[in-house]
Parts: sequence; structure tokens; C-alpha cells
Amino acid sequence: MGAMSPWHWAIVALVVVILFGSKKLPDAARGLGRSLRIFKSEVKEMQNDDARAATPQQPAPNPLPAAQPTTDPAAPHTHTEPRSA
Repeated sequence: MGAMSPWHWAIVALVVVILFGSKKLPDAARGLGRSLRIFKSEVKEMQNDDARAATPQQPAPNPLPAAQPTTDPAAPHTHTEPRSA
């Protein structure tokens, strides 16, 4: 049960040519080549998508919130109420 000898390969090739015909074999090889090119481009695109998803994206800068008055009782008062006479 070793490797196939050259005679075995020749018989296999002859059977393939007889079954598919010499006209259809180049068309089948061309179609297989196109399919492989499409497959490779899709795999490359998937890898690019994964690489883009793995890199952290810069978040959009948020505007700073408006300053809120402090309600800390220890904070100095800047607003004074008018005194009644």
C-alpha cells in the first residue's frame, strides 16, 4: 500500500481525460483558478476587517461640560444677597 507508481498516475490521467473530454478540462481549470482568486481576496478582506476591529479607534472628542456652581458649604461665597435696611 505504498505510493502510486507512475503507471498508476498515467491510468488516472487517462480516465480523467476520457470522462471529462479534452475540451472541458481547460474550462474546468480556468473556473477553479477564478474561484481560488475570489476565495483568496475574501480571506484577505476578512483579515483586514479583523485587523481594523482589533485596533482601538479614537473616540470623538466630547465638548467640555459647562462649569456648574459648587454647592460645597466650605467654598467661599461669591454671590451675596442684598441686605435689607
